[in-house]
Amino acid sequence: MMSLLTALRLNMTNIADPAARHARRYQAALEMAEYADQRGFTAVSGEEHHLAATGWLPSPLILAAAIAGRTRRVRISINALIVPLYDPVRLAEDIAVLDNLAEGRFSFVAGMGYRPEEYHAAGKDWSQRGSLMDHCLSVLLNAWSDQPFEYGGRLINVTPKPHTRPHPVVFVGGMTVAAARRAARFGLPFSPPMAMPEVEALYEQELRRQGKSGFIYHPENGSTVTLLHADPDEAWSRYGKFVMNEAAEYSAWKVTGVPRPNETPANSIDDLRRLKNVEILTPGQLLDQIRCGRREVVMNPLIGGLPIDVGWASLHLLTEDVLPHVRLQSLQPATTSSEPDARDSKDVS
Repeated sequence: MMSLLTALRLNMTNIADPAARHARRYQAALEMAEYADQRGFTAVSGEEHHLAATGWLPSPLILAAAIAGRTRRVRISINALIVPLYDPVRLAEDIAVLDNLAEGRFSFVAGMGYRPEEYHAAGKDWSQRGSLMDHCLSVLLNAWSDQPFEYGGRLINVTPKPHTRPHPVVFVGGMTVAAARRAARFGLPFSPPMAMPEVEALYEQELRRQGKSGFIYHPENGSTVTLLHADPDEAWSRYGKFVMNEAAEYSAWKVTGVPRPNETPANSIDDLRRLKNVEILTPGQLLDQIRCGRREVVMNPLIGGLPIDVGWASLHLLTEDVLPHVRLQSLQPATTSSEPDARDSKDVS
């Protein structure tokens, strides 16, 4: 039987209205996460953004904790957590508590972000984002160790310690040489948003030079999100505007000289379909792709304000018409080894 990794992406984008209501959608997200957990999904993921007209998830740790309370088996991943925006000691505490709540099912991609506005809102210096990133990663890893460490001229000992030892699975995200070198320097796995052979080769080279071990994970299909519908043409006609809400806002955040995935802007729904960052397929089309070797499916059933009932219908098509024909891959958290093991290298972040 064919094997498949399945992820539910809950980035909580809504219609592009800062005054829009969100409570029903957050409740639906928790219900969908619980449903996915009961049906053997591999992961539930989200990512962090701030000041978004669509309400793009600004508090991923809170949502992840709520999901941990509603699920028992599924991996919970944040892609990406913008760590330079946080007080590093408080972040270490929050993640440790979350990892205990999730009993080791939590992982995250440490990212720097690419919007000066977010740094301004958090009172952080955009021009110092690299050094802020290094400082935060260093504090996190020290805080999760069993020994006190020096912080601001004093010894402190952050408690509680995470459930996962020596620490939760932390990927360093990015698309640049600097990101690859940072991941290798800290001895952490590297997670570019797509296959990037030259940058990945540099990471491996730097690991060897540093005498450290690690691994690389990137999504099979980049950042492609899949929705299912009996008639994709009809679905694009009726619901393409919701997909466009998210795509248009993301495109508006482009910063010169700061690389991001999915940089090609979409000016119309037809452009969206051609770019295939979001695809709408029939269950049969998806099964055909799986038979031809596809191994990952990421579904965002609440994308851009998509009506909740439509999102549920897409999710039901996946679980009822596709998943019975495949073998789902589950991931076990690394809880005892000194480094995340190969089982976690396929975590859908």
